[in-house]
Amino acid sequence: MKPEVDKQHSTSKDLNRKRWEMPDTYVILFLVLLVSVISTYLIPSGMFERETVDGVERLVPNTYSQTDGAFLGIMDIFIAIQMGMVQSADIIFMVLFTGGAFEIIERSGALRGGINRAVGITRGKEFWMIAIVSTLFALGGAVGAVANSVIAFVVIGVIIARTLKLDPIVAVAITFGANFAGFNVGFMNPYTVGIAQDIADLPLFSGAALRMVVFVVILSITIWYIWRYAKRIMDDPSKSLVGIYEGINPDETMEAPFTFRHKILLSFVALSLIFFVYGSIQLEWTINHMAAFFIFIGLVSGIIAGMHYNTIAVTFLKGTQKLAYGALVVGLARAVIVVLEDGEVLDTIVYALSVPLENLPSVIAAIGMFITSGLLNFLVNSGSGQAMISMPMLTPLADMVGVTRQVAVQAFQFGDGLTNSIFPTSGILMASLAVAGVSWTKWVKWILPLFLIWVAIAIVMLSIGVLIEWGPH
Repeated sequence: MKPEVDKQHSTSKDLNRKRWEMPDTYVILFLVLLVSVISTYLIPSGMFERETVDGVERLVPNTYSQTDGAFLGIMDIFIAIQMGMVQSADIIFMVLFTGGAFEIIERSGALRGGINRAVGITRGKEFWMIAIVSTLFALGGAVGAVANSVIAFVVIGVIIARTLKLDPIVAVAITFGANFAGFNVGFMNPYTVGIAQDIADLPLFSGAALRMVVFVVILSITIWYIWRYAKRIMDDPSKSLVGIYEGINPDETMEAPFTFRHKILLSFVALSLIFFVYGSIQLEWTINHMAAFFIFIGLVSGIIAGMHYNTIAVTFLKGTQKLAYGALVVGLARAVIVVLEDGEVLDTIVYALSVPLENLPSVIAAIGMFITSGLLNFLVNSGSGQAMISMPMLTPLADMVGVTRQVAVQAFQFGDGLTNSIFPTSGILMASLAVAGVSWTKWVKWILPLFLIWVAIAIVMLSIGVLIEWGPH
């Protein structure tokens, strides 16, 4: 009996022993919040003098002085969370309403239908099929239409790869990979560039011209890289890193229709987004205008799609539910800044960061911002959440080291966007790989050269931005 008891005890211990998992973003941010509170006891309090120039508040360099900051208690932690949510309300609702609008567009079938049509037109012309599908997903990432939801579209990539007798890496590359090639620049992405510019007191989506040029460069190189690999497999299937698909699965079809109604809907969305750019630049729209405009886009899209009014309402709310996780991350991230501001240590941190950078050339300082943002993304993997943490520090830091705020925004954007394609802490990456059946190690082996090319392009763009004193327009 004794061995049996020991065996039972051992089994019980095994069941109770939980496998270690990477902490959730909320857990990480709460730990960061606790560290921030502790830092108010360890870091000297201090403040810079500030001045308002053309309606924008800026730090005055060389005016840092220590102060008698307040020490924060346990209750202040939870008050900071509440205040973070309140101070970020406009951004939180913008994220929620964007999710609602794009849920209606996606539910209408227009997106799947458009991709299906692109695949049908290019059947037998493999390069154009890969190029068009990759471009569609890259545009989706650049305007924030497809980010977290790209996971659902990886299946389309699998179908295309099966049709072409390619491999699962191509399936992920033309969907997730292309999506984040666009997300890297995000010339009209409300979740990253939009939020970052709002914090930096820049006109929404300003500086879009340079971003669009770099978007075209990154997309072109990405398509070339994917096609180079796909062509090699077509010529010799043994060159695949993971093994090719033998043929299309009968259960996987691309029969989504692309009706006249779908064409009208996508045309409306495209024109709306173009008008939004005009509104943000010429009419000086704010985050509140942006949130309201997405309600309008969602409502009209539902009407064009022929949805019942109740269906429009329910679908919109389901879309907001899908982005509730990411939206509330913004508030929790803002709570960290609330603590650092209340404890009067934020300026001290900015001062400490500026000391090693202030004597460096501005180009090197901008690259340092880019690297710092990339490293932070390993822990805080939400673009909007990281914007709320990074930009309050990068904005005054940019003023201190002679880098324009537009460059600081793009340094953050590159740091966040590029690393999403390679860090295993990216839930979107790991989920996309799981859908296609690709291991993380094989993916990294494939994408690492492309990732390094992206990094080189980012450094060149930031350097150009510094040299031309890239401004808000």
